[in-house]
Amino acid sequence: MADTTQPRAPRGMHDILPEDTALWRHIRDTAERVGCLFGYRQLQTPLVEDASVFLRTVGDESDIVAKEMYVFEDRGGDRLALRPEGTAAACRAYLEHGMGSRPQPVRLYYFGPMFRYDRPQAGRYRQLWQFGVECIGDASPAADVEVIELQRTLYEQLGLGDLTLRINSIGTAATRHRYVELLREHFRPHAATLSRDSQRRFETNVLRILDSKEDAAHPAVLAAPSILDHLEPADAQHFAEVRALLDALGVAYKVDPRIVRGLDYYARTVWEFEPRGAGGQSTVGAGGRYDGLIELLGGPHTPGTGFATGIERIVLNLRDRGAAGTEPPVDVYTAPLGEAGHVATLRLARELRAAGIAVRLGAPGRGLRAHFRAAESAAARYIAIVGDDEAARGVVQLKPLATEGEQQEVGVGAAIEAVRGRSSRGITPDA
Repeated sequence: MADTTQPRAPRGMHDILPEDTALWRHIRDTAERVGCLFGYRQLQTPLVEDASVFLRTVGDESDIVAKEMYVFEDRGGDRLALRPEGTAAACRAYLEHGMGSRPQPVRLYYFGPMFRYDRPQAGRYRQLWQFGVECIGDASPAADVEVIELQRTLYEQLGLGDLTLRINSIGTAATRHRYVELLREHFRPHAATLSRDSQRRFETNVLRILDSKEDAAHPAVLAAPSILDHLEPADAQHFAEVRALLDALGVAYKVDPRIVRGLDYYARTVWEFEPRGAGGQSTVGAGGRYDGLIELLGGPHTPGTGFATGIERIVLNLRDRGAAGTEPPVDVYTAPLGEAGHVATLRLARELRAAGIAVRLGAPGRGLRAHFRAAESAAARYIAIVGDDEAARGVVQLKPLATEGEQQEVGVGAAIEAVRGRSSRGITPDA
């Protein structure tokens, strides 16, 4: 028997409806413009990568691999994964295309969907969109600050300038190894009182207990030793220079030793932007330095730093502030009356569009009153009425809707001039 259940989008994945696209387009265009202002160039990687790209870099015990990554075998027997994040894919492209031979650092940005099998909730989806940047080939604190400043500029230009920047240093691998052992000894007497997820992390990745949402208020978490007290001198100097540069730029921030990363390749500077007074679950975007990632992919030691920001999180925060995108303008709505009028409006629309004017075609067979209602609903600036008589004479009845003005009979050329706003004394019919 046929399945009569109405199909729905997969759980944790959602449609972006026409009424939503204006805001999404605004975010995308702003992100790409800010990226270009900082000298970053767009990179597009496949939605599907060899699973080893992520298995090598994010660690077998990370949440991404252990619980979230979509992995499958294709018909050729290759083990593939839907990309869960953009950094490893960007670094794979950097290596594959020999970008190490280009002037360093290589500055890249990307915008697209990622996939994680996560528990769906507000701002967290199984198909999630991200904008991210990667600055590969520069080990200096200045590179960290450049990327932070780019991210801050993006939020400011989107109207989210009140987000709080929290920064930390997690040192190098050697620093973390010693700190992890210290943490393990600290949490060992309290392990039985931690959440089940934190108990698992105690065995696999004890550092991640510090950013547990369930145990954020646990006394053992609050009393945990700070990694900042255990940095190597070079790590501490790097972090001091990052803070000094941020201070010089007047960028406000808070030092938060509990910011960590579950991904193995991060080192030294890490940061997050979140709404004021919100918890880590509301993080809008996060970044950090990943000096060991290229090596994990089989390349030479190559420093890198970058960030990713969730587009859905940005949308939620903008809507909380009452923001809405602006729909693309409709310059002209065509109102065909009669069979010849319909053909003439098709030709008129072609001419107008060739001149860069947005046109919405009215459906044939409607009355004039219905056409006016449709034109007003579309917020069109003009309505162009073409009946069989106008079609025979090669003219248009053009009436402004967005401003005061009389309906006038004009030729196609004059209609283009009027809609573009080039006529200073009204509309003059073509000779």
